[in-house]
Amino acid sequence: MVNIPTDLLRTLVAVVDMRSFTKAANSLGVTQPAVSAQIKRLQFLLGYELLDKSAPGVALTPQGQEVVTAARRILTINDELLRSSGNARTHTLRIGIPGDFAGARIAPVLANFLKRWPNIGFNVAPTSFERTVRELSSGELDLAVGTTNSPPPIKPRHSWLDYPVWVRSEATRVDPLGPVPLISFGEDCMCYRAAVQALSQVGRECELVFSTRGIVSLEAAAVAGLGVLVLPLILADQTSLSVWTDAPLPRLPQIHCGVFVAEGESRPELLALADDIAAALRPKPVLAEGVA
Repeated sequence: MVNIPTDLLRTLVAVVDMRSFTKAANSLGVTQPAVSAQIKRLQFLLGYELLDKSAPGVALTPQGQEVVTAARRILTINDELLRSSGNARTHTLRIGIPGDFAGARIAPVLANFLKRWPNIGFNVAPTSFERTVRELSSGELDLAVGTTNSPPPIKPRHSWLDYPVWVRSEATRVDPLGPVPLISFGEDCMCYRAAVQALSQVGRECELVFSTRGIVSLEAAAVAGLGVLVLPLILADQTSLSVWTDAPLPRLPQIHCGVFVAEGESRPELLALADDIAAALRPKPVLAEGVA
């Protein structure tokens, strides 16, 4: 006897409802190829095509329409049984965070969120601000942290200014006459752009010598002396590296930071998560000397 896994049915319904393999993948917390593979497996188990390949976009065959109708009934019963056991995961939040802010402060916030809302999942992925604006608008993201070098074009739920800093290890060396070797999360990283902007304004050349999405690898590259790193102060404090306060390098420009939610969102769990992320990332005010 052949049994149809409910995850295959859920994928089909997501593709049909969102009319996009990519959006379905984001909502389910998987990759687009994984969604395609699940649809193919479902078609193999059933023995016929579900999607009309001759039609533009996502269109169902007559048999596909019958399967989707049945799938909705099956998933409704499945989810009701899970809810009665207290183990249902009602939905998944899609979150975008730039690499230079995805440090150790985010993980505890997400862990606390799971304790408060155990039936809600999340999918966190690195993103640039340009992509953030686009995916918040298209509904592919529910929440995002964004950084720009000017006031953002969309309204944030929370916003603040941050000042990136030059970060180094004892092995860091910068040739005063040569290009400044930069270590970065990538060319779409706002801290990297801030460094390039500052160096350009004083006529200094630079080169990206090491790029990765992981702070551990960036820290290792800096410890090895491969180059100089630029980080938000709040993230620099989480590494073994030192803020280069007397660096023979130009002052870095401020960056605009914010936590954004998709337009029209009012789900309490989403807004609470946005508030908690902002509280974790926003720099703490510096008290005046002598004030307790």
